[in-house]
Amino acid sequence: MMKVLVTGGAGYIGSHACKALSKAGFTPVTFDNFSTGWHDAVQFGPCVEGDLTIRADIDRAFADHAPAAIMHFAALSRVDEAMAKPGLYWRNNVLGSLNLVEAAVEHGCRDIVFSSTCATYGDQDNVILNETTAQYPINAYGASKQAIERMLHDFEATHGLRHVIFRYFNVAGADPDADVGEFHRPETHLIPIVLDAVAGTRDGVTVFGTDYPTPDGTCVRDYVHVSDLVDAHILGLRWLMDGKESRDFNLGTGTGFSVREVIDAARRITNKDVPTKVGNRRAGDAVKLVSGSVRAEEELGWQPKRSDMAHMIEDAWRWHQVADYQR
Repeated sequence: MMKVLVTGGAGYIGSHACKALSKAGFTPVTFDNFSTGWHDAVQFGPCVEGDLTIRADIDRAFADHAPAAIMHFAALSRVDEAMAKPGLYWRNNVLGSLNLVEAAVEHGCRDIVFSSTCATYGDQDNVILNETTAQYPINAYGASKQAIERMLHDFEATHGLRHVIFRYFNVAGADPDADVGEFHRPETHLIPIVLDAVAGTRDGVTVFGTDYPTPDGTCVRDYVHVSDLVDAHILGLRWLMDGKESRDFNLGTGTGFSVREVIDAARRITNKDVPTKVGNRRAGDAVKLVSGSVRAEEELGWQPKRSDMAHMIEDAWRWHQVADYQR
């Protein structure tokens, strides 16, 4: 079976991608330094423990497995950390990606599916965010991802490295079978934080800012189920395998949910209280990020199946309960 190198394959999205690749008839090869990933998530193919900032580690993965394509998820992604330590994000995300694409070119691997982010658009209120929207990132995380996008375009022009770029909105949920799910150290994503509060493993949820210009004063985000997201990655890989041109796609549903709406939905679905408190706004948080794009649906044939809030919280809650021993 065709091997696909999955950087960050032991992480949240990467592990779901590995399962989807395996189901689709590929052999996923996880490449991870396990700084944020976890060994229990490597269930669907071989693993290379290595670091993208160490070129020899990447060359070893190519020499041992000869992947025909790459799915590149590995990156630091905490906005608060990016605001405090921008150098860490430029060094890890950009240098690591440069090592990866240079190795890919040298080893004759010419197809890469890249995990980017809607954070490249920055804070643009009342703007429909599609693939042609100007990119004005407001933190080092979004800026580093934008730089990698530019890098991929340059390497295609010079070396023929073809790419599909996916700019995600907020990823949520878990594998419906609960084989893998969302687990970060420390946890920074809203839904698992809310479910920690529901389960009593955290004192409560801090709502960072209630004075935003939104209907209930809290930030609004577009959420997409992780299973739907990785389905798009399989479609993106097949797009490249079919010889189609490099392409950028937003992955969102076009529906925004505020922080308070997510908390209220968790109360309804779990039938449990969610203790909350109000904190100050966080630096680098955009007011509203919602996709206005249908390109992935029209061109890739992507059809999100579980990206309603009920499914996302139900699947996350199921995982949260069976995987509680890992916490």
